[in-house]
Amino acid sequence: MPRPAGLLALLFAVGLPACGETEDASATAPTSEGSSSDTSGGTIGTGDPDPTTTDGQVTETGGSEGATEGSTTAPTTGDETTSTTGTTSTTSPVTSTDGTTTTTSTTTDTTGEDTTGTTGEPSDSDCLLAGFADPDNALKLDYDQFGPVIGSHCKGTNHQDITDIERVVFLGDSVTVGTPPALGDDYYRSKLADVLVDRFGLTPPNPLWKQVNPIDGVALVKESGDFVSCSKWGARTDDFLPPGNQVNDCFPPDMFDKRTLVITTMGGNDIAAIAKDGANGTPLDEVKANAAEAADLLRQTAHWFVDDPAKFPNGVFLVFANAYEFTDGTADLMACPAAGLGGFDKPWANPADLIDVMVGFNEQFMSVAVETGTDMIFMLETFCGHGFKAGDPSAPCYRGPGQQNWFDLTCIHPTGQGHSVIADLFTAVIDE
Repeated sequence: MPRPAGLLALLFAVGLPACGETEDASATAPTSEGSSSDTSGGTIGTGDPDPTTTDGQVTETGGSEGATEGSTTAPTTGDETTSTTGTTSTTSPVTSTDGTTTTTSTTTDTTGEDTTGTTGEPSDSDCLLAGFADPDNALKLDYDQFGPVIGSHCKGTNHQDITDIERVVFLGDSVTVGTPPALGDDYYRSKLADVLVDRFGLTPPNPLWKQVNPIDGVALVKESGDFVSCSKWGARTDDFLPPGNQVNDCFPPDMFDKRTLVITTMGGNDIAAIAKDGANGTPLDEVKANAAEAADLLRQTAHWFVDDPAKFPNGVFLVFANAYEFTDGTADLMACPAAGLGGFDKPWANPADLIDVMVGFNEQFMSVAVETGTDMIFMLETFCGHGFKAGDPSAPCYRGPGQQNWFDLTCIHPTGQGHSVIADLFTAVIDE
């Protein structure tokens, strides 16, 4: 469904299209059409340690290296344990479509009141604060309310045991398709495809599959080897299921018997449109409602994959990214020099409201991962501190002097190094 192009669906864009994108050419380019995504509440999240780089590129370690020191994973025994503070922790099984079971934890006090994430005890998600100059003042999302299992690498969740993949499908927006000036081989889907060929013995895609068609905003070749891409510049969460067509296009019934891994970045264009609407005077309650609606479309898509075990009899796995933003937690929409080209020529009356919307949106992404037993990478937290306010010591995501900017001249798309970071996040979650 065509949408007006917008240089950057600015900010808060996990998958925004950018300069030169057609059809809402900015995966993040905000537009007045469509729903915006975000749920209310929370605080903006932040960071896992910067990935190791070599010659300016992030080294893909298969996800096993770079684990945050001191991080732990949630219990997986399903046993009930009682702490000395009078609280009881239990684990809840989450079963994927291939029969694999993982667990999530919930803490309850002796009166039976749910106190998940409120006991004051160390949490697995605390690892997300590592790397910030002032962790005490860093913004933190309340993921603990959902009881996720955080991977030992602190790069995403660990709800699935992803094995024996036969087919890989990429859905989503321009972050997944890839955009100039980054080169095709530098796009995260291209880098990740190379890793997955090695991991699972898959037939590699041809070089054309790794390139983008700048006219249509899609991969130059849709399907090659064991890899498919139905992602598109400007896509929003309503492009997953009808009336959108990404899922229908990439999952014909005769492919359901393939043990499938689904990878996606989506939601940046929704949140970009919301950010623009709010700056232009849309009431905050309406902005939050639009964000909640967009997040719910991701939820519906995840349920489409996992609810009916007979649909994918040999198993299906879903790994998605949360939504990043380029202001390093400041909500300064004009921090990027080119922001005005995308229609972001005025600030929010209260930037804290925009942060709340963005945080709530990402918290709902985590709720989807826990509810459906799928996985989410921490793209927001990892990129926070590598945006256009990276050098501002007062920014919540400040990591110290000399940090690299991982957003390109469009404001919302990753640089080649940024794509390497995203590929590393997905790799870590898939490997563990």
